[in-house]
This record gives sequence, C-alpha cells and structure tokens, in this order.
Amino acid sequence: MLIKHAAQVPAFIANDGCLLRELLHPAHGDCQLEYSLALAEVAVGAATYRHRLAQTEVYFIVAGEGELHVDALSSRLVTGDTALIPAGAEQWIENCGSEVLRFLAIVAPPWSAADDQRT
Repeated sequence: MLIKHAAQVPAFIANDGCLLRELLHPAHGDCQLEYSLALAEVAVGAATYRHRLAQTEVYFIVAGEGELHVDALSSRLVTGDTALIPAGAEQWIENCGSEVLRFLAIVAPPWSAADDQRT
C-alpha cells in the first residue's frame, strides 16, 4: 500500500502556471502506473496559461469554481464536476469563484513537462 498526504508532497509551478503537487507519478519510482495523478490549485481571480498536453487529461473539481476552456468550447465547473480534455486540445482554466480552485488532474500516459506546451 502507498499513501501520500497532499500537504507533504512538494509543490511546484507547472508550465501552465498553476500550483501542482504530483501525488502519484511513475517517474518518482514509488508506483507503476499508466497515468499520473496531481492536485492543482489556481488562485482566486487567476487563470492558467493557454496550453496543450500531448496526453489525455481528466479534471475532477475538489473545491471552488472555474471556467474551463477547451479549444472553442467553455464550461463552468463546480465542486464535484469532472471534465475530459482530449490530447492535443488547447486548454486553460480560470478561477471564477471566491476560494482557491482545487482540482485533481489525471493524465494518461503520465504527465511530463516536455509534453506540456504553452500556446
């Protein structure tokens, strides 16, 4: 069994500008997975940079409220919502609420900085 506490996982600023904690990632050597799992945060009034991932990504909103943009489409997301973002799509998310926007990001195959390009 592997257990990680999010508060104890080092945070870094991802290429898209959000605060990211990689909870599960095979590159860390502690798990063998076909995906990665991260906890992302976007400050009140902030947005991530427009970017593209080479991989498919799933967002699950843990707290807050945001406007997700994927190519020409936009949708409001609130706590409990899930969104599937196709590989190669231009994407960004804005925090439209009054608290930090927190979401889980599942990326398959696992996320890598080299495959995360600003547009």
